[in-house]
Amino acid sequence: MAKMLEFELQKACDRLIKEVLQVKVGETVAITADTSSNEEVVNATAASVYAAGGKPLVVWTATPDGVGKAADDKLPVAALGSMLTEVDVWIEYNKQWLLYSSPFEIAYENNKNLRYICLVEMNPDLLIRNIGDVDMVMLSEFMTKFAAMNKKAKEMRVTTPAGTDLSFITNPRHVVSCDAGDASTPGVFMMPGQINVVPELGSVNGTLVFDGSLVPPCGLLEEPVVLSVINSEITEIKGGHQARTFELWLDSFNDPNMRKLAHIAYGLNPGAKLTGNIVEDERVWGATEWGIGYVSEFDAPPIGQKAASHTDGICLESSIWLDGKQVIKDGRFVDVELKSYEDKILGL
Repeated sequence: MAKMLEFELQKACDRLIKEVLQVKVGETVAITADTSSNEEVVNATAASVYAAGGKPLVVWTATPDGVGKAADDKLPVAALGSMLTEVDVWIEYNKQWLLYSSPFEIAYENNKNLRYICLVEMNPDLLIRNIGDVDMVMLSEFMTKFAAMNKKAKEMRVTTPAGTDLSFITNPRHVVSCDAGDASTPGVFMMPGQINVVPELGSVNGTLVFDGSLVPPCGLLEEPVVLSVINSEITEIKGGHQARTFELWLDSFNDPNMRKLAHIAYGLNPGAKLTGNIVEDERVWGATEWGIGYVSEFDAPPIGQKAASHTDGICLESSIWLDGKQVIKDGRFVDVELKSYEDKILGL
């Protein structure tokens, strides 16, 4: 008897391996997971790798207490980092993500041919909706045009109905990454449906209001968390009990860089919905995601922004201005060309 969504999941995994990562015959594909990961997703992905002629290598570890470098204490850092330097592709399905951890840094530094994709806390429904059922060709055309506009912009402003109002300048050396469904070349990739922008460090000013989710440590938000930001540093945190939980979590690291903004990303996956799973929440159409803490030297050369960990918060129904021109209003595109793509992708 078939398991729930077994056939649909296998199709989505096949698309991930053949279309997104474009795994070649003979390539070694590492799949990392912790004891909180979804076993069905791991096994289906390994089967797709094998069917494509690749060599699956599945690695399970204990679930760490934290993410990023905060995960190091529960990891076989040297062994895992060494193993990842010898593979062609790394698919991360960990619940407590290893992105920016020490094993990640070892792999990134020593394996220049690595194709890494961050698909943390993945489950069958999420994978089917966000990869299996998405027209990647159309999405890629649309996102490539929007990413090019962001690469040219020198100043940006972001507002939301909940009260976010932030402005910043860009840095042409910083990466504007466009995860539109092509992870076939060496690099760091996220689930399709996100454009990431790293502002000039220290340039973000205004008010940031998270009204979707905040991971870690809060998950789905019951009420807004309001941050005052001066020169990219969080100077005040207001709200209810989740705001207090968030502030205590940030300060528990005794690291001043854990109060510094890291990046902004646009949510652009038509299958995404707000669930509390940050990898999906970041892709909710019309939302923006703000990262706080660690920034890699790859994203912000030459040294990035070192920090003990990293967290991401969601702002729903965002409005965006690039160099004074409004491109998005309340989560929907007003730029004529981009709106025509949006209408097709969302079936409007």
